[in-house]
Formats: sequence, C-alpha cells, structure tokens
Amino acid sequence: MNPEAVLDAALDLLDGGALTMRALATRVGLTPGALYTYFPDRTAIVAALVERLLAEADLGLLENGEGTASARITAFSLNLRETLMRHPAAVPAILGAAFNGPVALRVGESLLGLLPDPRASYAVIAYVLGSIALEAAETSAPLTPEPERIAQRRAAFQVDPETFPRTHAAADAIAGYISTDQFRWGLDHLLTALLADTADRL
Repeated sequence: MNPEAVLDAALDLLDGGALTMRALATRVGLTPGALYTYFPDRTAIVAALVERLLAEADLGLLENGEGTASARITAFSLNLRETLMRHPAAVPAILGAAFNGPVALRVGESLLGLLPDPRASYAVIAYVLGSIALEAAETSAPLTPEPERIAQRRAAFQVDPETFPRTHAAADAIAGYISTDQFRWGLDHLLTALLADTADRL
C-alpha cells in the first residue's frame, strides 16, 4: 500500500459522497490505525487531494502559455474547471480545504505574475472556484453533455411570472448559468476590469 493508492480510494469515496476514515480503511484493506500512518485525519486526505487535482490541471497554461495575461488566466481557469468537474460530488470538500500546499502556492505565485495586485488575484480565484462550486452543486457524475444539463435545468426552473416577472423573463439565461459560455463571460468581464485597473495604477 502507498499514499497514492490511499488517495485513489479516497477520491472514489468522495465521488460517492461518503469519505470517512473507517470507510477508507475498509476500502484499502487496512485497519483505521494503520491508515493513520499515511494520513493523520480526513482533513489531511482532502488537502492531499486538493494538491493532486491542482497538479492534474495544466499549470503551464498559466505559467508560460501563449497570449495575453487574460488569455493565459482564462485557459488555465477553463482547464481547472474541467479537471474539478470530473468529480462534482467531491468539489464541496475539496473547495472547503485550505489551498496552502506547494502546488496551490505555485498556482497563486503564477497568478500574481499576471495580476500583481493580490486583491485582483484573489478576486479571480474566488470567481473561478465559486463558479465551479455552484455548478458542481447541480451536477452528478458521470457528467451528461452540457446542452443536456442546461436543458434539464431550464425544464426544472419554473417561477410565477406575475410574482417574479424579471426572473421569468431571464429564465433561459439563468438556465445557462452552469454553462462554459457563462463561466467565460463572467471571467472575461472580471479580467477586463481588473487588468484595466492594474494598467491605470502603473
């Protein structure tokens, strides 16, 4: 048994919404006491999964990708969204962990290279992770094609047009809140404002 095998099993359990130390020990064929020699608690396991999934995203898109700062941040953000959305049930636990491991710090360092104001970098991180969390909350694995998920969301979204006339009129757009187009739209507008503000300060 090795730590990576333990993390494989932990991610499977998170995907099923049932990660506990006892369940994990059973899954990997260890006693709970033996499991603690690999990870001291559930928090440590989730922190390690954060690092693993961040490492699966293509950080090269951010560090040395082609194009403008906006293009590089957008490319990495889309890649990270794709990576995390392979595990929608695990997203709440993963995004509730501290992002302070070596890979997370490398992401932050690279982002600061493109958005030197740490408040701007934080705003981007908050938008990207928040959008992924909201999308994951309405999604289950395996993912169906995005148009199908949007259509299902639209069919389920019914409001009284007399009580909520503006919401009713915007129903089609609201159904698309979980779409790639919406994710990019919000990120594009945020980055435009943040990068303009950074330029003004130079």
